[in-house]
Amino acid sequence: MAIPSRLENFLDLDPIDAGCGETLQMLDAYVEMLLAGGDAEGRFPGIAAHLRHCHPCRQDLEGLLIAARRG
Repeated sequence: MAIPSRLENFLDLDPIDAGCGETLQMLDAYVEMLLAGGDAEGRFPGIAAHLRHCHPCRQDLEGLLIAARRG
């Protein structure tokens, strides 16, 4: 299986994708909802769509989740 190119990733973007800026601004609220067992993807569909395609933002999400669970 070949690794998708940046162009393929770009063309595969969901039209509701919130982008990095909005995702990073709302990531704390997204994490809080995940930790509370809420429907973060349903409440923040644009952020969920972005996290499916943006590796750096997904890494930030994972880091926040780890930090929150330790704290």
